[in-house]
Amino acid sequence: MLSLTMVIVGLTGGLGAGKTTIAGLFQDCGAAIIDADQLAREVVKPGRPAWKDIRKQFGSSVFFADKTLHRQALAQVVFQNPSKLAMLQKIIHPRVARQQAMLVKTICLSDPQSVIIYDAALLIEAGAHSRMDHVIVVKADRATQISRVCRRDGLTKSAALQRIRNQMPLRQKLLYADTILDGTCPRPQLRLVVKSLYRNYQNEAHQRSPKSSLT
Repeated sequence: MLSLTMVIVGLTGGLGAGKTTIAGLFQDCGAAIIDADQLAREVVKPGRPAWKDIRKQFGSSVFFADKTLHRQALAQVVFQNPSKLAMLQKIIHPRVARQQAMLVKTICLSDPQSVIIYDAALLIEAGAHSRMDHVIVVKADRATQISRVCRRDGLTKSAALQRIRNQMPLRQKLLYADTILDGTCPRPQLRLVVKSLYRNYQNEAHQRSPKSSLT
């Protein structure tokens, strides 16, 4: 029977805080990355259960002519209505959680002592933090967040601010963190911090190995 000694780290933070950059730095170190946003895109592909539920709850206006989900149109609906946002999250989150669990098993079949980074903006809101060994929260000042989101997603300042405010406030996310990273730090500095964290997670995974307990 395969002994799974991997370490799973939840990586989250405010919109535009810089967690994707930090996920990339972990990947450079050798960590396996699971991207929650990519999983969310997969579970809403045409014909899948989440796709059907979204079509039932939100109608055809949030879909393109080829039946693929129009994410921007859906975002305009849910970010202006907290109850609709909660409805969407109820549809998406359980399916993403199942996909994440399957990916963890797949990764560990090839390397039982993997360090896995679960990059998820809504890690805490979805309750996924309870499945993590560690939680990293990436922070950034509000002005930086807005600037990055506007540049990345082509949003107006007010639209970016609305999306940021629809997330859990940073001060609450920080309560769940065992590591806090400043996403506005220069990349060379972040790289050094990430390398150190990665080594610590590697050591933890090795210490969990049955072999290490016999030495």
